[in-house]
Amino acid sequence: MDSLTQIVLGAACGEAVLGKKIGNKALFYGVIGGTIPDLDVYVGNLLYNNQIDAMLFHRGFMHSILFSVLGAFLLGWLVHKLYNSGQRLHTTTQKNWTSLFFWSLFTHPILDCFTPYGTQLFAPFSNYRVALNNIAVVDPMYTLPFLICMIALMFFNRTSVKRRFWLKLGLGISSVYMLFTFGNKLYIDSVFKKSLKDNKISSTRFSTQPAIFNNVLWFGIAETDTSYFVADYSLFDTKDRFLNFRSIPKQRDLPPSEFIDIKNLAWFSNQYYSVYKIDNNEYSYNDLRYPLLDETNPNSSVFSLLLYKDENRLNMKPFEPKFEGFNNIMTTMWLRMKGI
Repeated sequence: MDSLTQIVLGAACGEAVLGKKIGNKALFYGVIGGTIPDLDVYVGNLLYNNQIDAMLFHRGFMHSILFSVLGAFLLGWLVHKLYNSGQRLHTTTQKNWTSLFFWSLFTHPILDCFTPYGTQLFAPFSNYRVALNNIAVVDPMYTLPFLICMIALMFFNRTSVKRRFWLKLGLGISSVYMLFTFGNKLYIDSVFKKSLKDNKISSTRFSTQPAIFNNVLWFGIAETDTSYFVADYSLFDTKDRFLNFRSIPKQRDLPPSEFIDIKNLAWFSNQYYSVYKIDNNEYSYNDLRYPLLDETNPNSSVFSLLLYKDENRLNMKPFEPKFEGFNNIMTTMWLRMKGI
């Protein structure tokens, strides 16, 4: 999920493990642990000259269970060595610090697994991308109550019962909301299946996910032999059906059989993608797991990459979300959320 949410969750882990012993400093160290996995964005750019490789490195090994374990032992040992001195001598143990960093590192990729992006939780043993698709990458309903509770507890003494109350309240509210999104996901999937049947669309598979910032408006995509069908649905719609199906061609102007980079990007997109030729050396790669900004333009995916041929490979220009006219986009989404 977004950086703020991971910061809040990391701080909660720090408080749960060491809050009684070191107070607000536990939140700080939890934030460090909760932020480290996302540093793979910068590590990828250092390791690779190719921007496709750098992007695919994100949510890879540094988001894995193995990394959480190894990182916890390394950071636990290091921070304990630095912290355990002077007046703080013997106030904490290496086990305390290892536990703090394990939970802050481990909960980060677990939370990411609930989003549509995909997380290689089992790397390096498997490159399977876990994506449960029940919550958006940014969802204020999950983050804001949690954040308020974490801020509130900072004003109480480290041994105060009220401090533990606010921690439990923040964890409880966020967990209950997450359970709601799971139930919502099951309901949406059932609605999408019925909608496909009603529209006589014989699909080989499908995927649904919530729109950004909410869990009310959902986007669905179904794959057939020759095309994809996409539609959206709001919980406030008068009919429990996806009604506005649009067809998107399976455009493959760069076939994966000839370009390993397209094969890798297709893996990243769970095979929901299209590639359109722009000119002799530029191509638009659209990740169709995400909605279209223009329903009439199949080449207007929110997650669109500009590819170009670079010697014997493909490369891409730095990714920039298509947020021209952001206010209009948000207004349109808000109106659609209210139902039809």
